Amino acid sequence: MNNPVVIAGAGPVGLLLACELRLLGVETVVLERLAHPREESLGSALNAGTVEILDQREVMAAIRADGFEWPLAMFAGYPLDPAALPERHSSTLIVGQSNVERRLAQYALKLGAEIRRGQEITGLLQRATGVEVTVRETATGRSSTVAGRYLVGCDGSDSTVRTLAGIAFTGEELPFHGLIGDLEVEPGDELMQHLGPEQTPFGPYMLSPVGENVLRIALGEFGAEPPSREQEPTLAELRALAERMTGRPMTTGRTRWLLRWYNVNKQAEQYRKGDVFLAGDAAHVQFPLSGMALYSGLEDAINLGWKLAAAVTGQAGQALLDSYHAERHPVGARSVLTSRAQVALTHPVDRIGPLRELFGELVKLPEVNSYLVELSCGLGVTYPGNSPEVPGHPLLGRRLVNAELVTEQGPTTVARTLHPARGVLLDLSDGTVALPDLAGWQDRVRVVTAEPAAEIAAPVVLLRPDGRVAWAGPLEGAKEPDAGLRAALSTWFGAPLPVPTTAAAGAK
Repeated sequence: MNNPVVIAGAGPVGLLLACELRLLGVETVVLERLAHPREESLGSALNAGTVEILDQREVMAAIRADGFEWPLAMFAGYPLDPAALPERHSSTLIVGQSNVERRLAQYALKLGAEIRRGQEITGLLQRATGVEVTVRETATGRSSTVAGRYLVGCDGSDSTVRTLAGIAFTGEELPFHGLIGDLEVEPGDELMQHLGPEQTPFGPYMLSPVGENVLRIALGEFGAEPPSREQEPTLAELRALAERMTGRPMTTGRTRWLLRWYNVNKQAEQYRKGDVFLAGDAAHVQFPLSGMALYSGLEDAINLGWKLAAAVTGQAGQALLDSYHAERHPVGARSVLTSRAQVALTHPVDRIGPLRELFGELVKLPEVNSYLVELSCGLGVTYPGNSPEVPGHPLLGRRLVNAELVTEQGPTTVARTLHPARGVLLDLSDGTVALPDLAGWQDRVRVVTAEPAAEIAAPVVLLRPDGRVAWAGPLEGAKEPDAGLRAALSTWFGAPLPVPTTAAAGAK
């Protein structure tokens, strides 16, 4: 393998990043400490923002087949209505995280990524030409080294990569005794009478179906010190905590698996140090609410993948790589803040009760509903424009709505045009806008000509591979794209390649 990108961690974030790199032809190796894929599904839903990220890649069709749509969003236990948003967005998808990991792993392998399981990273050296990673084989204890151009830590909240790179991880961990797992129950079990979220005086309690006669249980007591992390949780512990929180004895159900969860809100101070990058829980960890943690991690991966690929292939330089931290670190901080706000609205119940009652009235207001849906699902994330002094289109930095498009080749959608993980210039002008010659970027950006779309408020839109709008226009009063389009192409896709003239081509 010639100078690959090395990824630590075969969770959803690491696997999506591997897919991104392979789609762009970059050699990729994923190192995973666990010998086998996890069967337990820590998460059981993909929020609207996550669905829209994955819809931009072919893998979403397989993931969608494993789950079902749920037309609500949540914020601090309050149900929200995404259908009330002014723009059309995807619905929440109920699907286990293990299914998402399995589908992403299959897709990564199909694309040519190498996934090495049972490989624990123990050392890291950064050299002028890249990184050298020391790896211990967990089954035998043997050590070896893996050299790569870049290393990306997607190895969770206790990230070894982050530690070895010397990146500070700051924030808070508050006392919280939390358990999550799957219970096998008999048909008609009494637990079926208590499905849904419940705000108890001690903390959150939730039961939800995840399969035939299988329930997901998640509960936690704020302010309570949990047992040691080394102590395995038991069914007896779960039953005792459930009865304490709800006042109802829990005598049925058999655990398929059971894990602890914690009230941790932390963020890495930098997402890049030299040739080492962080993504997902290695970069930011938060109390798991509204599917925000998974959304944030997958957005990291789809933001970083094409930028690394451009650097590896020499199409872009350090400025593009630096834009990863510049764009994603503020969003990560906002995501952690939003999770902390949701926790503050749930505990302590005896004192927060009046605020929850008033807040419950607020969420019924259309403007508040829309704001909280966008906040909790990541739909309102907007990256700043390249040149603050130059007026930009309102779409700039946003993910474009997944509108239906009518092309000469047949119907498609905005998301499908992004499946190859390359840039897209959407020409919806019906011939009224004179586009500049884009031949110099044809290896990185493809032009899609379609009929005007009512949902897209611009005749021409340049999309980055992550679906974000890099340029839209022309602005009012302009008859054709100005230098802003060329500047955006150069900023996000590098300098144009020289295009041979007809005479020069014929002379060869």
